[in-house]
Amino acid sequence: MISQVFILTSKGDHLLYKDFRGEAGVDSISAFYESMTALSGDQPPVVMTHKGMHFIHVRQGGLYWVASTKTNASPFTIIEFLNRLTALTKDYCGTLSEKSVRANFALIYELLDEMVDYGYIQTTSTDILKNFIQTEAESSKPFSLFDLSNVGLFGAETQQSKVAPSAAASRPIMANRGEQGGKNEIFVDVIERLAMVIGANGIIMKADIEGEIRVKCYLPNCSEMRIGLNEELSIGKSQLRGYGSAVRVDECSFHQAVKLDEFDTYRIIKVCPSQGEQTVMQYQVCDDLPCAPPFRLFPSVERDSGNRLLMYLKLRCDLPPKSAAINVAITVPVPKGSVSLSQELSSPDQRAELQPKNKAVLWEIPRFPGGSQLSALFKLEVPGLSSASLLEVGPVGMCFELPKHTCTGLQIRFLRLTPTQPGLSQRWVRYVTHSDSYTIRV
Repeated sequence: MISQVFILTSKGDHLLYKDFRGEAGVDSISAFYESMTALSGDQPPVVMTHKGMHFIHVRQGGLYWVASTKTNASPFTIIEFLNRLTALTKDYCGTLSEKSVRANFALIYELLDEMVDYGYIQTTSTDILKNFIQTEAESSKPFSLFDLSNVGLFGAETQQSKVAPSAAASRPIMANRGEQGGKNEIFVDVIERLAMVIGANGIIMKADIEGEIRVKCYLPNCSEMRIGLNEELSIGKSQLRGYGSAVRVDECSFHQAVKLDEFDTYRIIKVCPSQGEQTVMQYQVCDDLPCAPPFRLFPSVERDSGNRLLMYLKLRCDLPPKSAAINVAITVPVPKGSVSLSQELSSPDQRAELQPKNKAVLWEIPRFPGGSQLSALFKLEVPGLSSASLLEVGPVGMCFELPKHTCTGLQIRFLRLTPTQPGLSQRWVRYVTHSDSYTIRV
């Protein structure tokens, strides 16, 4: 049973507030934010309690989506409800950001009125809700390559700016009145997140991959979609299939609507997609990397005669020559007494800065072609530099995106729709790998 739902920005400004039962006042918003900011660490607990009121929240699109309750409700049920609310907001508004919430607050209020009745969840189905929602979405400003701050691959969250999708992938699922409607399109994305730890000797100490196949559908009606995966895909460490290079995942799970009667034999998954976005498959690879690491770092740290700290970094991109990494950011922790930085970078499009608050040097590379290498020389002024100060350097953290690339090698062989859609319908398949945690010890 839900008492309230409200949406906050990262600074605590409330964008939307809905009280279903009148059990608490609007001051519960400030009580939640004060409780959250009083805690140490970057990630506050998902469930918090303040004076008999339980607060449960998720963070999506840079916003806090919060539900409160005074009953002993299941936290997992409310978390799932909040995740569905964010997914529906993205479906109906096109994007998930502070700007889209401000522009479409009336639409979100209407969604909440249909989803929840006196605190009891009624439905979170896109197909059911579209029969009752009357408010038209206010589209965000036209997509611009000069503003990538809030753009993501269907909202996939990473620490850096995202790969820019086509404008069609971020439009509302329902066309406004008077419009002919959008194109009949369906997007299937293979998204992977890579977590890796590389030792100072270059040996991989840990390598985990979490992936998912995500579908966003703009088709008015589609009874069935068949997605063909690699025929040699094997699940588990002991199973091997085919004669070529096998694609292996340790475990996988599917959406409850997926039919698997052809999966074991032909590696085909079947689903009846509803309009909007859904994750049809999730998979994981643990303690193993089927391909070479995308980056290798060769660092050198020493002290010069002028009592300055010299860091020479040579970074190599081991992607195929036709591929490229984008939005690459390298963070190098440095001694806490560092006061200034001079730099020599191998190309003019790179930039670097000293961040005294984080005690680190940030080196940014907008585009890094596969098979190439870049270098940087950093000279740091550190008063009272000693041998012990050299131990404060590292480990190096990296953030990046690899468009058109998957580390597991998982591929979509075909995408077939039944029945055949009338008129012109377009099908898009895209691949991207994000860095979840990429650490290199020095």
